[in-house]
Amino acid sequence: MKTALITGITGQDGSYLAEFLLEEGYRVVGMQRRSSTETVGRIAHLLDKIELVQGDLLDQLSLIEIIKRYQPDEVYNLAAQSFVPTSWQQPVLTGEFTALGVTRMLEAIRLVKPDAKFYQASSSEMFGKVREVPQRETTPFYPRSPYGVSKVYGHWITVNYRESYDLFAVSGILFNHESERRGLEFVTRKVTHGVAKIKLGLARELRLGNLDAQRDWGYAPDYVRAMWLMLQQDQPDDFVIATGRTHSVRRLCEIAFGCVGLDWRDYVVVDPLLIRPAEVDLLVGDASKARAVLGWEPTVSFEEMIERMVDADLRFLRGDGAPPGMVGSPPCASDRPAAS
Repeated sequence: MKTALITGITGQDGSYLAEFLLEEGYRVVGMQRRSSTETVGRIAHLLDKIELVQGDLLDQLSLIEIIKRYQPDEVYNLAAQSFVPTSWQQPVLTGEFTALGVTRMLEAIRLVKPDAKFYQASSSEMFGKVREVPQRETTPFYPRSPYGVSKVYGHWITVNYRESYDLFAVSGILFNHESERRGLEFVTRKVTHGVAKIKLGLARELRLGNLDAQRDWGYAPDYVRAMWLMLQQDQPDDFVIATGRTHSVRRLCEIAFGCVGLDWRDYVVVDPLLIRPAEVDLLVGDASKARAVLGWEPTVSFEEMIERMVDADLRFLRGDGAPPGMVGSPPCASDRPAAS
C-alpha cells in the first residue's frame, strides 16, 4: 500500500485529493497546523479513514520528523496562504508559507526520503499580467500580487530541486478550480452563497469588486485527479491544468442568479473597496500538454459547476442535506426560512 502525505488536507483540494487517494487504495496522512479552533470541517466525513499529524510549513524540523516517521511515497504540497487579497495585507507571512514553505518541504524530502515523489501546487496567478493568451507551460510569469510572486518562487525552487538533486518533483499550474467546498471568501462561492441567501430572504444585495475580471474556472475534483496523474508518470514534468474557457465575474453572476430565477442586476452592487490594488484581468489556460501526456480531461462544465454550487448552498442554508465537506456559517434556526 502506498502512503501519501498531503499538506493542506483541510482545504478544498486537500479534502478531494484525500477522497480520491483513499479510493485508489492509499494510506493517507494529512498534515495540519496546530489550532485552538476546529478546522476539519471539509474532512470530517473522512476522519476514520485518514491519519492526521501536526506540522507546519514554517517549522523545518516538524517537516523532517513527519517525513522520517511516515516515509511517504508521494507528497502533495497544497498548503499555502492562498487568498490573493489577504496576501496584500500579509505579504511577508504569505511569502513564508507559500514560497519558503516549499523549500522547507523539499529540503525535508531531500534529506530524509529522496525517492519520494513531490507535487507542488503552482497557480495561474503566476501569469498575472499575461504575456500571451492562452497561457501554457512556456508562458513567462508576470505575477501581480504577493501571492502570485510567492507561487513563482515555489514553482522555480521545485524546478531547481528537480534538476539539482534529481528529485521526482513536479508543479501543477492549476487555473481556478471551485466546488461546493470552496471557502466563502472566494468569489465563486461568495456569489453562489449570496444568491442562495437572497433567494431564501436572508440578504438583499451582493457586494462585489471587478465584474469584468475573467477567469478559467474548472471543477476541483477534476483537478485533483490531474495532480495524481502527474506523479504516476515515468519522468517528472510540469503541467498547466485548465478548461481553456474563460468567463467574467459578470457572467458568473448571471448564471448563478439565473439558477434561482433572479436577475443579477437587481441585487449586485459594485463596491470600490473590493477592487484589488493590482488586478489580473484575463486568465485562460492551454492544457494541451496535460491532455496529450496525462490523458486528462475536465468532466464538469462551468455552468454545471455553478448550478451544483448554488443548489448545495441552498441546501446548506436550509439545513437540508448539504453535501459533505461544505464550510461556512449557516444561519441559526430562527433565521432559517420556514419550510414551504
